[in-house]
Amino acid sequence: MADLDAGAAVRKKGRPRTSETAAPSLVEILNLVRTERSTTRQEIERESELGRAIVSDRLGTLIDLALVDESELGAATGGRAPRLVRFSADRANILVATLDQTALGVGIANLSGRLIMEHHEEADLTEPVSSLCDRLTSLFRWIVERQGDQHDLWGISISTPGAVADGSETSFQLSTPPALPGWERFPIVERLVETFDAPVWLRSSVETMTMGELRAGAGIGHKTMLVIKVGKRIGAGLVSDGSLFRGAQGAAGLIGSVPVSIGDRIGTLEGMAGSDAIAEEGRRAAERGQSPIIADLIRRGQQITAIEVAQAAQMGDRGAIDILSQSGRLIGQVVATLANMLNPEIIVLSGSIAQTNDILLAAAREAIYGACHPLVSRDLQIIRSQMGSSSGLVGAAITAAEGLFAPSTLREWIMAGRPQAHPLFVDLKRRISAKKTSGAEAPHPPETKKGKR
Repeated sequence: MADLDAGAAVRKKGRPRTSETAAPSLVEILNLVRTERSTTRQEIERESELGRAIVSDRLGTLIDLALVDESELGAATGGRAPRLVRFSADRANILVATLDQTALGVGIANLSGRLIMEHHEEADLTEPVSSLCDRLTSLFRWIVERQGDQHDLWGISISTPGAVADGSETSFQLSTPPALPGWERFPIVERLVETFDAPVWLRSSVETMTMGELRAGAGIGHKTMLVIKVGKRIGAGLVSDGSLFRGAQGAAGLIGSVPVSIGDRIGTLEGMAGSDAIAEEGRRAAERGQSPIIADLIRRGQQITAIEVAQAAQMGDRGAIDILSQSGRLIGQVVATLANMLNPEIIVLSGSIAQTNDILLAAAREAIYGACHPLVSRDLQIIRSQMGSSSGLVGAAITAAEGLFAPSTLREWIMAGRPQAHPLFVDLKRRISAKKTSGAEAPHPPETKKGKR
């Protein structure tokens, strides 16, 4: 506080303001406004314990940087109506993407994480990373063009199927992590930085889904929540005291590796209850004559995935019902252990199978409630996600927004008014440029067939 007051006194003598004195209070005030903990000058003074002159000076700077707006009047309470201080969420945009084994989603959001536009299409993550990067780049450019270049681009946030190791030096990526096969040989992060001049965030799909549910879905108003993603991979996202818990290395929630058993069969939860296992069990049931609907699909040349098994179960196919029930019970048994340890208020099941099939959800519920301590299960809600594929995009946007405005990150760029001024981002761009000039860029994997996306 003394340093801030001293800085104000120096400026009265006509000496320039420096980032060392102004940046900390600018960061504090902006985040008070951004999180809506303070909406007027009086509330900012009270929450920050900064003097009126300093608050006025810092708000003037933030208005000049177009980060806050003070043009709207609030409700009068006996005197003159106060001016409301609002975060300028439309100051810039964030590009977002979700990568799944068979689908690709892209979108654009403002700085509050609100989706402005989204697009989904089929994809194959087993194709070369160069093809994926080219498609992402094309879709991102298309989305930006649709917005008419009205706003700056301040970030790109991508949700991936695999866990992304946490980097402690900065909130955004300084290099491409080996989150997916082949990524260690192709600089996808560096390519996106070079193309769009914006920092890039990578998070696992279950983390972004959890953030989406927390801020815009079933988790609103809850402090403790579990989100279970059911797909080829099975993962858990944990919200504790209103915040996402990532673990020491960003690998919290890898429950797909937990061993489970059915009779004398032992395997991992993913291997026994994931979408690949559901599809394989469906094919076996058809061969044994236990699933007439799936057998008929095979005769007609239909490829059998977990979706076909789920649809057959919904149509009353006894073999498919047994497969989905078994998967739900196995998932429920593992989740019940988590629930007994963490005592969540709500459990949200996500992923196409969990969201479209009542049988798996009912079996999981029964297993969770049956294995939980009465105190844990008494008020516990177990529901399916209502956000669908949008939850990952919303969560990716929120991940980038929180990274941009995290105090340790924000202090490094706020005086310049744009995150591209962050010293680590400047250094990253310099290294990318140097590698390109020297020809040291990583070699490209073989291209796909001409015209294939």
